[in-house]
Amino acid sequence: MHWDDSGFLISKNKYNENSLIVEVFTKDHGKTSGILFGGSSRKIKNYLQIGNNFYTNYNAKNNSKIGYFKFEIIKAETPFFFDNKKKLSCITSAMQLIKILTAESQPNEKIYDLIKNFFLILNTDDWVKNYIFWELKLFSLLGYNLELKKMVTKKIINENIFYQLNSSTDNRNIPNFLIEQNFSANNDELAQGLRLVGDFLEKSILKPNNLSHPISRLQFVSSLK
Repeated sequence: MHWDDSGFLISKNKYNENSLIVEVFTKDHGKTSGILFGGSSRKIKNYLQIGNNFYTNYNAKNNSKIGYFKFEIIKAETPFFFDNKKKLSCITSAMQLIKILTAESQPNEKIYDLIKNFFLILNTDDWVKNYIFWELKLFSLLGYNLELKKMVTKKIINENIFYQLNSSTDNRNIPNFLIEQNFSANNDELAQGLRLVGDFLEKSILKPNNLSHPISRLQFVSSLK
């Protein structure tokens, strides 16, 4: 099996002294893992950053054996954020979600485009708010849609708008921006939104599939405090 494609590096692990096992999410072939010879060499390890976009050449003897990659850099996305620990943490979290939630060798160009859009989001003023909606879009593309608008009651108290969950066991308020995106959000509301989306991720996606909550996402949420 042989193919060429463009893809984003979503994980890398040491294979031997000079090589790595890498995972990329590609445009036409979905998530694929393989061996990258020389991945530990000084020549390429500087641009072998999680999130970077590569031209990939893949070879495998058959579908039952792990194949081999050759990489050429298309765009170094991650180095633009080396001076921003919160955004670097967000990159790690987002790529880890792609890694654990997508199936091997299942093409999904919409998810590939979503990854491309992720790096545009990081350059916006409201990047945390936009990232929360990015996560919700990812879940939706995977078949898990959180329809908050159908789950809340709108209340107006002293000319202030509030949204509350319609639940006998959970009556917490929902940050307004999650219902109406034009609302601005402060840090506390953003943190509340991330926790709520994290609860949905845990209960509706991770636990039913016997998956653990990614540590990288927990670390990202903690970095915003």
